Amino acid sequence: MTVTTMSTTGVEVGTGTLPIIPDASAVAPRDARALSKVFFEELAVLEEGTHAYQYARNTLIEMNASLVRYAAGRFRHRGDEMEDIVQVGMIGLIKAIDRFELAREVEFTTFAVPYIVGEIKRFFRDTSWAVHVPRRLQEARVELAKATEELSTRLGRMPTVAELAELMSLTEEEVTEARLASNAYNSSSLDAALNGEGEDGEVSLADRIGSEDPAMELVEDFHALAPLIAGLDERDRQIIHLRFVEELTQSQIGELLGCSQMHVSRLLARTMKRLRAGLLETG
Repeated sequence: MTVTTMSTTGVEVGTGTLPIIPDASAVAPRDARALSKVFFEELAVLEEGTHAYQYARNTLIEMNASLVRYAAGRFRHRGDEMEDIVQVGMIGLIKAIDRFELAREVEFTTFAVPYIVGEIKRFFRDTSWAVHVPRRLQEARVELAKATEELSTRLGRMPTVAELAELMSLTEEEVTEARLASNAYNSSSLDAALNGEGEDGEVSLADRIGSEDPAMELVEDFHALAPLIAGLDERDRQIIHLRFVEELTQSQIGELLGCSQMHVSRLLARTMKRLRAGLLETG
């Protein structure tokens, strides 16, 4: 269906005439409710893609933008830019407009707000987590917070995992998993300052994180090598000790044992091959 007439009073389309609204965003909420019904009646009979259809749909979006600002106000404490929240909420409003039917016999505001709020909550679920976790754990975190607050108030202390599991109708393992997942919600920069510590009164978080001790691998190696070295004969053990503990050269070892440097080299190579094979079998 196409536009047949356009005047200063309205756009003649469908079964009636839609008023031309120069600034639909300035329409008061009370007037928007009445006008929205008129526009929805025409939108239902207009052909999608036509100028008239786009005019009706865009006007509905602008007139009801106040619903988005109202719903977005509930999330001011989240710390995100309000403009970002409003933009996400507009997506929910557009979905509500495209899916609303007057035959539902329900006010558009009642129908639209859950769409708007749902879109905003989905935005927070998908973008607010520092580390992505499965949706079921994201939802479990919210339920865990509610259950913890309820039981803390009721019991006067922090609830146990078993008490939380009973209230949430989950297993203790699932509650523990939800607690661990909660740690992924926020993250801190390694350069974040920790006040009141250090000589100059401030150190970074990275300064408090320990590093991997390379000697730990040596402990494992020594533990695995001990029985293998004990299985060597006396001369081979002595050569290993002189070379790797006393740190003597092969020539010096040869002088002590009364043999050539070449012979010491062959003995070392044979012994190392035996030890290496033993470690591989152990591994």
